Amino acid sequence: MRCAYCFYLPKVSLFPGSKLHRMSHEVLEALTVQYLGIASDVASFCWQGGEPTLMGLEFFERAMRLQQKHMKSGQAVSNTIQTNGLLINSEWARFFKRHDFLVGVSLDGPKELHDHYRKDGAQRGSFEKVMRAIECLREHEVEFNILCVLNDVTVNHPERLIEFFLSHNLRYLQFIPCVEWDECGEGIAPFSVTPEAYGEFLCKAFDIWCGDGVPQFYERFFNDMLAVYAGYGMPTCIMKRRCGDYVVVEYNGDVYACDFFVEPQWKYGNLLERTLEELLQSDIAMRFKERKRTLSNECLNCRWLNLCNGGCPKYRMFMGSIECVNYFCEAYKRFFSHSHRRYLRMAERLNVRVSMPNVLRR
Repeated sequence: MRCAYCFYLPKVSLFPGSKLHRMSHEVLEALTVQYLGIASDVASFCWQGGEPTLMGLEFFERAMRLQQKHMKSGQAVSNTIQTNGLLINSEWARFFKRHDFLVGVSLDGPKELHDHYRKDGAQRGSFEKVMRAIECLREHEVEFNILCVLNDVTVNHPERLIEFFLSHNLRYLQFIPCVEWDECGEGIAPFSVTPEAYGEFLCKAFDIWCGDGVPQFYERFFNDMLAVYAGYGMPTCIMKRRCGDYVVVEYNGDVYACDFFVEPQWKYGNLLERTLEELLQSDIAMRFKERKRTLSNECLNCRWLNLCNGGCPKYRMFMGSIECVNYFCEAYKRFFSHSHRRYLRMAERLNVRVSMPNVLRR
């Protein structure tokens, strides 16, 4: 694949000495042993790339054997994989089913929307191959969900996207807004989503999701917000008070703070040189976890602070620094105002005692 909006492709510059970036058995075993050794009752591996299926089934079979060998008594291990779907066949699907993988499939809606940016190396669209992969996963009863990137094209079609997904019985969705620097690093790339367009998308998509007060399908951001209104913690990291829920382990054992921050200044070290436990307790790891709490006065005085907590630091950096308001600030404000009362009613319908912070007023 050669997706025009790929944020990870430029990371090849971090590894100038190697053209083939594939994890060795040594790194895989060290990662497995070290992580399972410090993980609690549940250990979660999320396999990403590039395209992780390029490693081949033999690599993942080896990973499963290592997990079985080194997991602690009473410990549960989960595996998820994010794929473009191009290599998925019956052999892969049987493997996923056998090992209870949750598979994330990248699909940006109907053919003309999906193929606009998601092309292969020959600049051919990938829609048909992805849909065949989805049918293969269904045939083998593999659990999967859909990741849809919101770019400057797809963000303008909330109704069309949702209608397409629901018409194909794709009811577990995640909409991810795309914002990247242009190739020169001097401005926002043209495929990026504007705050205005994203706010409009969120409101229209929420209206469909909410229906008459009972969610019509699963969408991660909308469901996460409902969990918060129902009195639970934010399930995903983007709107938690702190970062640091996970780390990225690159093919050579280098450990980074986050897939959005695979950058030299946020490299914790290498797990072949220092243990993962040591790296997670390092000064740089502590700084990364706390830096999100550096908020502007505008954030500190915002009505919605306890819902967004300043949002993902990646999107603050587009405004100049970690101390700036989030690039999507106005989109979030519009969405929270639009959805607030209905979220309260949904939480009450669930017979949950709603206790929102004082800063959040009706």
